[in-house]
Amino acid sequence: MQVAGSSAVVVGGAGGLGEATVRRLHGAGAKVVIADLADDKGKALETELGVRYVRTDATSEESVLAAIAEANSLAPLRFSIDAHGGPASGGRLIGKDGEPLDLTGFKTTIEFYLTAVFNVMRLSAAAIAQQEPVDGTRGVIVNTASIAAYEGQIGQLPYAAAKGGVVSMTLVAARDLAPIGVRVVTIAPGTFLTPAYGKAGDELEAYWGPQVPHPKRMGRASEYATLVASILENDYLNGEVIRLDGGLRFPPR
Repeated sequence: MQVAGSSAVVVGGAGGLGEATVRRLHGAGAKVVIADLADDKGKALETELGVRYVRTDATSEESVLAAIAEANSLAPLRFSIDAHGGPASGGRLIGKDGEPLDLTGFKTTIEFYLTAVFNVMRLSAAAIAQQEPVDGTRGVIVNTASIAAYEGQIGQLPYAAAKGGVVSMTLVAARDLAPIGVRVVTIAPGTFLTPAYGKAGDELEAYWGPQVPHPKRMGRASEYATLVASILENDYLNGEVIRLDGGLRFPPR
């Protein structure tokens, strides 16, 4: 599909992967809504680029619908990209003290990293379904998983379970939405140098870079955004999970 002339909601658009996507789609001529909770960064991008920022809680139906309505007011909504983050618990299933992993933390991680993705996807799909088709396609939904869905490390059980759920939803959602001409694709990133890691970039590169087969470095947010743009433009990409990891496979720890 042609990106220019349509609107896109980027959930988590003030974060590392999301910001790069906002910049890429804005540059391609899309009307972009940043749906996030990071007010300072979101408003700064709004001022810099001329996009719209809507404070959005991905777990809330009302909040997501407000972002979708804003996007639809700018141009027909055809693209939903979800790269949001949130709190994530971790730890071994049974700790060294013999205690089982906290159930509340597990539920919270699932809520933010799986249930919220479902919430955004279902509401975006309903809105995109109202648009007129272009060459048989109405729009595209891009979700974000992680290679942890395939090789979750020790202590990552809640996060791996949530991202595994996002992977598993992809083909089913694509089949569900095929009759109305909406494609669904998921990106499973490896290690990307974004603020989400919360550490100095050189320290992260020194640790992860040598573990990546090629190129021997962490991923760049712009590379994620480039893939998003390719997915939106390639009408034959559907129901697929694309690993974006330089060939990295997570070790156990």
